[in-house]
Amino acid sequence: MKKRELIREASSFRDPSGFVFYSGNTIYRQVNTSYKNDYLHFKNSGLCKKLVDEKLLIPFREVSNFKSADSEAFAVLKTETIPFISYPYEWCFEQLKDAALCTLRIQRVCLEHNMSLKDASAFNIQFLAGKPIMIDILSFERYKEGLPWVAYLQFCQQFLSPLLLMAKVDSRLGMVSGIFLDGVPLDLTSRLLPKSSYLNFSTLAHIHMHAHNQKKYGKSSSSVRLKSKALTKNMFLGIIDNLENLIRNTKYSNGQTEWGEYSNMMNYTQAAFENKKKIVKSYLVRQQPKSVWDLGANTGEFSRIAAGLGIFTISFDFDHAAVNTNYLQIKKDGETNILPLLMDVANPTADLGWAHEERKSLQKRGPSDLVMALALTHHLCISRNLTFRLIASYFQKIGKSLIIEFVPKSDSKVRTLLRNRKDIFPWYNQKTFESESSKYFRILKRDPIGNNSLRIVYLMERKK
Repeated sequence: MKKRELIREASSFRDPSGFVFYSGNTIYRQVNTSYKNDYLHFKNSGLCKKLVDEKLLIPFREVSNFKSADSEAFAVLKTETIPFISYPYEWCFEQLKDAALCTLRIQRVCLEHNMSLKDASAFNIQFLAGKPIMIDILSFERYKEGLPWVAYLQFCQQFLSPLLLMAKVDSRLGMVSGIFLDGVPLDLTSRLLPKSSYLNFSTLAHIHMHAHNQKKYGKSSSSVRLKSKALTKNMFLGIIDNLENLIRNTKYSNGQTEWGEYSNMMNYTQAAFENKKKIVKSYLVRQQPKSVWDLGANTGEFSRIAAGLGIFTISFDFDHAAVNTNYLQIKKDGETNILPLLMDVANPTADLGWAHEERKSLQKRGPSDLVMALALTHHLCISRNLTFRLIASYFQKIGKSLIIEFVPKSDSKVRTLLRNRKDIFPWYNQKTFESESSKYFRILKRDPIGNNSLRIVYLMERKK
């Protein structure tokens, strides 16, 4: 195989064991010579096969004839593709909880093969076919009896802290992980948690006392090691047991969702709703997209129409309870084509991390073949003061085709939005909507929902 142009993944610079790179649309991971012995043990001990068989680790294979220009290369691995890379601050509570339990399960299996996770980053977990899976093949090292778990602090900061804050304080605090990319500081978590959390031994040990020890001994793990007893494998397993029990018993109550169940939000008849679903399905069949981004998806009612057609669908909403409910439905029904994520369309995920390149914005992870924006535009216009032109301009950047719903001012939902504010939207009408949208998209079809509803669904295709 001849040498080719390689594009290195911008976020893959922290681990000296290797890095991720791309050749065309194919994802590879280089294993550096410095990681040779750990990699060979990982591969030959049976750990690799066990994790892949249990669908805890992304499948991969060695590419023996890959010509790398990097002299540090020991091996090159070709990995299965993840259709969409998501981040922990875009996950709901139940997604983060499952990702945490997945990580602990992997650590348990590692110990059975005399290995251990050397890092427990939440960014090493992605969702594939509705379930969490580890994507970092170089996170494993040979286990050394007596030494503490080097990834323990990272696990507590990136998984346990946001989970407890979401469950015990406010679900919106999960988004704090987008500020603290290396994990929510334990001292901050300790201060934010209610005083009653001190009465739970596990929370006391893993958060409050852990934060106290950090302050006392500093962040250097070697300082703590000198003060601690040797950690036997049984003690290590005991820590994993305790963390698993704490996380499993940490519950999140949806409470009063802002948007509620989709069926309770409709202001039109069931017949109109069924017709709207038929219209959307017909547009999807016509366009035949491979990917759909459903913006303002609520609990995923229309996302499931796309997923039912075999289309990989991302179901975005900014309401945590709605996303959480959507994910639980996916688990219950074993759905594999839907990924629910937290996202405020008016404030989408931005580029974060080193040089604004480590974690990609929503736009850079696109475009999707098709974007759906149903019962959304009036909220963006009236509540967020966005014009039709601004909305169309952004949608053109993230989607090749668009299914969008226009909701007229006479609609009760628009009247509700205008009830407590001055109407400064003389341009909010169908004519302006079509005129401004046409600057960025070609209107292919328009269909009224009918059955006493004046709403109209459009199919558009972006202009080149």
